[in-house]
Amino acid sequence: MSPRRRGLFSFHYDGDSWRTSQVRNIGVIQRSRPVDSNAWEEVKRRGKSAIREWIDARIARSSCVVVLVGSETADREWVRYEIEKAWVEGKGLIGIYIHNLQDQHGKQSRKGRNPFDIEVEGVRLSDHVKVHDPRTKDSQRAYHRIADDIEDWVELAVRNAEERRRVRREHAGRSWLSRLLG
Repeated sequence: MSPRRRGLFSFHYDGDSWRTSQVRNIGVIQRSRPVDSNAWEEVKRRGKSAIREWIDARIARSSCVVVLVGSETADREWVRYEIEKAWVEGKGLIGIYIHNLQDQHGKQSRKGRNPFDIEVEGVRLSDHVKVHDPRTKDSQRAYHRIADDIEDWVELAVRNAEERRRVRREHAGRSWLSRLLG
């Protein structure tokens, strides 16, 4: 078993905080304490640059960003920022559809769009980042599928990020060498 990874859960707070708490409580990700709504409101009051700094600091301490995808996640400005920042910083990235987990009222939601269906640095992320879908309408089964597999998903995302960083370094080295020799 691999050590627990330091990570960040990215999600639509208003729509999915209850579902997110279920996944967070599985315990695979360190530093996955819920964001206190009062602390988040304080950061928001300080403006967009404060939000970016707050997110940047959390991503810098993470090896993986796990995007928990609900019905509106792909439309959230700060989720998109976290995805872009994690990609540029070479962090592990995965998505998990959580729409079939029940909320505090026992309700499920509709499946949202893939939040990785964007381009960053000329790369379509949906071609490189896996979004896992438990593919069951039963909330308990969806939870158990996530619980059974999330550790492996996170580990694979981190290894993929390490490979991306290695390829970037090699490419940068070749570019430097070709400029020197050319």
